[in-house]
Amino acid sequence: MFVSYQAETPFDSIEGSHEYVAMLAEAIEEARRDVEAEVASAERERAARRKEALLLVSYNLAKLNLHITTSRRILNDLRSMRRLLLAERGLREAEDSEALEVAAGAEG
Repeated sequence: MFVSYQAETPFDSIEGSHEYVAMLAEAIEEARRDVEAEVASAERERAARRKEALLLVSYNLAKLNLHITTSRRILNDLRSMRRLLLAERGLREAEDSEALEVAAGAEG
């Protein structure tokens, strides 16, 4: 049995979470572009230690992006499963309603 739930914040629902994760993915991509520009700058300035640190930042941003991409896919799967389950529930309720109407018609 599903209980109707009213989200208190935009992040209390699968859709809200999906939207948040999408915004996070955009921020990560923007940060990756900025870091790439900084790596190029460090390379031109021959700042080897700075470049190494920035490459480590870039690597960690890439890992984070992978996790966010995975999270988006999981959220998509959850949305799809919920839609499927709600549609099945709607079909069952409609079938039950029809059965009650048929039974009531047979009695009368």
